[in-house]
Amino acid sequence: MRLCCGGKTKLLQVLDFLGGRVDLPGSHRHIRLMDFDISHLLEQWEHQPGQVVARRFKTKDGREKIQLRLDLGLLQMNAEGRPDGKRPFGHACLFDHYRARLHKYVAAHDGGDEGFKLKAEDCAKLQLEALQYHHRYICLLHLEDYDGVIRDAERNLAVFDFVGKHAESEELAWSLEQFRPQLLMVLTRARAAQALEADDYEMAVRQVEEGLEHIRAFQREHALPEAVEMSGEVQSLENWLEEIRARRPLSARERLERALRDAINCEDYERAAQVRDALRNLKPAE
Repeated sequence: MRLCCGGKTKLLQVLDFLGGRVDLPGSHRHIRLMDFDISHLLEQWEHQPGQVVARRFKTKDGREKIQLRLDLGLLQMNAEGRPDGKRPFGHACLFDHYRARLHKYVAAHDGGDEGFKLKAEDCAKLQLEALQYHHRYICLLHLEDYDGVIRDAERNLAVFDFVGKHAESEELAWSLEQFRPQLLMVLTRARAAQALEADDYEMAVRQVEEGLEHIRAFQREHALPEAVEMSGEVQSLENWLEEIRARRPLSARERLERALRDAINCEDYERAAQVRDALRNLKPAE
C-alpha cells in the first residue's frame, strides 16, 4: 500500500489513528532527476470532502488495485491479500505470523497458551496492518464489493479478538478494541446490503438489528448506559433501518390488511367483507 501525499503531517495523522509510531528518514539533498510529481493524477480525480472517493482498476500485468483519493494525494492498495502486497516473515499477513507463533508456543507448552503475550511493539504492528485492511474495506463498501468488505472486516475482528486475549495489558488490548463499534457497523452494512441485493428485506432488517445489538452490548460494557444511544454507529444504523423498513415491499397479507383498514375508514363495508374473505383464504406464510 503506497501513500502519496504532500508532506509528513498527513502520514503521521493516518498512523496516529491507531496509535502507531513512525520514524521518518531525513531529507536527501541529492536526488536523481525523476518525475515524482503526481499532480496530473490528482487534477483528473477530484477529492470530495466528507465522501469516500475510490476506484478499482487492473494493472498491465492483470492485478487488481484499489485507489482512495485523499485531500493531499492517493492511497493505493492491492485488491487481494495484504493491501501493501508484502509477505511478512513469509506469511500472507503479519496476523498469520503471530498466529503461527502462538501455535508453536502452544505445541511447546503442553497445549496451553497462558504465557503467550503480545508486547507493545507487537500490538503496534498489528494495529498498523489492521489499518491497511480498514482502508480497503471502506473502499470496498463504497464500491459495493460486499464479499470483500465482509472478508476484510471479519479478518480485523479476528485480530481484535487475538490482541484482546493475548496483549500483555488491558491498555494495549484497548488500542484496537476501541474501534470495534465502527468495524461492526461496516460489517453490518455489508451483510445487510447483500441481503437487499437479493431483495431479502427480512434478512436485511435482521442483520441490522443484530448489528445494533452487538454494538449496544459493547457500549454497555465499556461506556455509561445513557451514552449508548448517542453512539454515532447506533444512530447511523438506526436511521438506515428505518429506510429499509420504509422501502420493504408489503406482503400479500399486509396489502390486504391495509385495504381492510381503508375500506373500514371509508365505511365501504361490502369491500371490507370481501377483503376479510381474502385474508381468511391466505396461507399462513403469505
